[in-house]
Amino acid sequence: MPSLRSRALSVALIAAGRRRRLASAEAVRTRVAEAARRPASHLPPRSLGRVAEVSRTFVGAWPVYDASPRGAEPTAQVLYVHGGGYINELVRPHWSMVRTLVTEAGARVVVPAYILAPRGTADRTVPVAADLLSGLIASGGAGGTVLIGDSAGAGLALAAAQRLRDRTGAQPSRIILISPWLDVTMSHPDQAAIEAADPMLARPGLREAGRLYAGNLAADDPRVSPLHGSFAGLAPLTVFAGSRDVLVTDSRELLRRARAAGAEVEFHEEPGLPHVYPLLPVPEGRAARERIVELVRATADA
Repeated sequence: MPSLRSRALSVALIAAGRRRRLASAEAVRTRVAEAARRPASHLPPRSLGRVAEVSRTFVGAWPVYDASPRGAEPTAQVLYVHGGGYINELVRPHWSMVRTLVTEAGARVVVPAYILAPRGTADRTVPVAADLLSGLIASGGAGGTVLIGDSAGAGLALAAAQRLRDRTGAQPSRIILISPWLDVTMSHPDQAAIEAADPMLARPGLREAGRLYAGNLAADDPRVSPLHGSFAGLAPLTVFAGSRDVLVTDSRELLRRARAAGAEVEFHEEPGLPHVYPLLPVPEGRAARERIVELVRATADA
């Protein structure tokens, strides 16, 4: 049974009309057009600077933020790839997760503000993300490198890890996926029933966002939908999902396919919880964040 706070939050999300943003393809196109006219900021909150040394560089056209513990050497490094359906910028819950990784795990966290769809399509975005991951792994330093992504960012993260494996065989120490969106076709037969209870997501808008991100590629191309790629030879995976999330089918399919390929998977499915619950201010989210911190620290200890 979900906690009282989690149930209250789901009710509040429904009342706030969060699903309307993804209710139709037209709603997504309207949102993308508004963002083109008035781009949202991806800047970190000023409060992050009180606990972390924050800098920004560029990898091609991507602004890339680097947050490290203030006054201390980082114990590990994390590449954090944010979600938002490939059409939305970094928002406060993402930066809250970055803060947690810096302050509680003692990690250096690298955060790319990648180019959004429709300008940023998978054929352009995945190679840059793979290069960024490769550079972090090659740079070494104390501890290992952990790859973390949420939602669409988890899809991009997994596609980048698959590309890097195919190119050089290199992998991070661990891959952590939070409510991953791994198949933009939105074609799993169980999704219709789950969608009816999902307080945040709706399939019509997700399909359109996925179409914009796919660009000229097929929606089931592994660069777009890494669920259709190979899981052999990947780093150990940890996956968090909520059963009240239409995308939970992607996590369940990942578990089945990855284990069939011999990959190591630690799987957490929380009953009654919505999309990206580890980023939410609920008890189950706090427990998930504590586990993520443990995994990053374990990488540093190893």
